[in-house]
Amino acid sequence: MIPPQNPDRPKVRLYLEQPLAQGQPVELSQEHAHYLGTVLRLKTGQDIAVFNGTQGEWRARIVDLGKKRATLAVIDQTLPQRDPPDLWLLFAPIKKARTDFIVEKAVELGVRRLQPVQTQFTNSERIRRDRLQAHAVEAAEQCGGTFLPQVAELSLLGRLLDAWPGDRTLWWADEGLAAQAQPLALDEPRPGTAKSAILIGPEGGFSAQERARLAALPFVRAMRLGPRILRADTAAVTALTLWQSRFGDWRD
Repeated sequence: MIPPQNPDRPKVRLYLEQPLAQGQPVELSQEHAHYLGTVLRLKTGQDIAVFNGTQGEWRARIVDLGKKRATLAVIDQTLPQRDPPDLWLLFAPIKKARTDFIVEKAVELGVRRLQPVQTQFTNSERIRRDRLQAHAVEAAEQCGGTFLPQVAELSLLGRLLDAWPGDRTLWWADEGLAAQAQPLALDEPRPGTAKSAILIGPEGGFSAQERARLAALPFVRAMRLGPRILRADTAAVTALTLWQSRFGDWRD
């Protein structure tokens, strides 16, 4: 759904992997046709909003709608393209529903990339990347965004750190800082560094070896998330909120 303060924009939104331009016809998949006609009970002549992650949001009119196919006509642009800050979220997969929650909320809060990581204490050694990407699409459709972050394949934390780009600051959500009396606010990133990432560990936290390596890396900065140790999904939302409010597009 679209925020209620924009009553002129269509309330139904679809993510499409197709170019969009005024006057362009768009053929929909059988899945989308079923969703519009059977689930939402829309009719020919009604408008929906469509976006593809790179060209903003567009108003499109249903010109043909059947059980297995549908055609839209793109009318006009309703929102320009707006990308989130260049922020990645690295997270260790946890239980299925809570991993889904992390993906959905990260999309709503605004990230460029979702990177599942395998740590020493990660409970899940496999993920369904396609299923998590589908959750990301649903979240983007619901929150009114025009950008769709990609969910990467699960990767070993050590391998990611070995190949880490030197111009990207990695904010490490360090549960070991919870008991320390220090400010909650983040330190300023290194001068000229606009690229960032946030690392959230698994339910069991980081191992001693992982903690030692992270603490020694020059591009890593520890991040305190308050006086209590948070669950992994809560930590992800908290860390993204802190970063966005301090450095991201929430300041606009």
